[in-house]
Amino acid sequence: MASQDWFDKDFYAVLGVSKDVSEAELKKVYSKLARQYHPDSNPGDAKSEAKFKEISEAHSVLSDPELRKEYDQIRAMGSGARFQAGGRPGQPGGFEDVFGGLFNTGQQRTGFQASGGNFEDLLGGMFGGGGFGTSSGGFRGAGGPLKGRDVAASTTLDFITAINGETIKLQPSGGKPINVKIPAGVSDGQKIKLKGKGEPSPDGGPAGDLVLTVSVRKHPVFERDGLNLRVDVPVTFVEAALGATIEVPTLGAEPVKLRVAAGTPSGRILRVKGRGVTSARGTGDLLAEVQVAVPSRVPDDALKHLEAFAKAMPPENPRAELLAKARGDH
Repeated sequence: MASQDWFDKDFYAVLGVSKDVSEAELKKVYSKLARQYHPDSNPGDAKSEAKFKEISEAHSVLSDPELRKEYDQIRAMGSGARFQAGGRPGQPGGFEDVFGGLFNTGQQRTGFQASGGNFEDLLGGMFGGGGFGTSSGGFRGAGGPLKGRDVAASTTLDFITAINGETIKLQPSGGKPINVKIPAGVSDGQKIKLKGKGEPSPDGGPAGDLVLTVSVRKHPVFERDGLNLRVDVPVTFVEAALGATIEVPTLGAEPVKLRVAAGTPSGRILRVKGRGVTSARGTGDLLAEVQVAVPSRVPDDALKHLEAFAKAMPPENPRAELLAKARGDH
């Protein structure tokens, strides 16, 4: 995966974190940026899409301890470091000519002379004194053969599929289809790492990983809140005032009956235990938020009763406390 790009790109600056950032803080920062610049959140915005790819690349390197160590070592050489390799007669080679033989398949290694020693001596000193030799045909760098490059992919799931989990088939460009088990309770923006499903190592090391980013379509009724599911439930004024037993929908199952207590206001939460999202972290609840529905039109007969009701009620201003707080009254 290493390339000249690593000299030119400051992945820490891309994510806006320090070089000693912890894994937990890195994950937190990336999640925030990914939600902000995800293409689904910015349809048709080429700049946001480019930014999303940029932060995804940075995170894929810094979130992998081995790649992060390798990246830090290469960046430690200094942004001004460049190497010349022998190209065709009369044409100097560039950095990619040198590293191409070391990191990319399909190119042969070439020896290079540096002042006072050869190219392997130079890189050996930079990476901790060890020579860059071969063992069983492999490339031996810092700690042995290099891991293959990670591959990023994305998929979009229906809300219910994400909640229940499912095995889906991915078709990499130019590769064989891959079956991916989506765990139950996967959330929007979550990443799933498939070990060994990335690019092969250039020198006999382990293959890279496939990092799958999951996007989840919105549901017309339910909304995720961690492991809980939220749903707005309308009730009539009479039901809220006098109390009632109502039916509340559940995801993928029969409705449940809940008791609305007399005098229930809008915004009150009715909880149904164990009817939320089930994942490896546990099971959430269904949170039904009461919304008192006001009729847009009141028939004449009902209007007379409503007016009589208003006269029978003691005078009350439900906004009195609000206005007092706004004025700063104590």
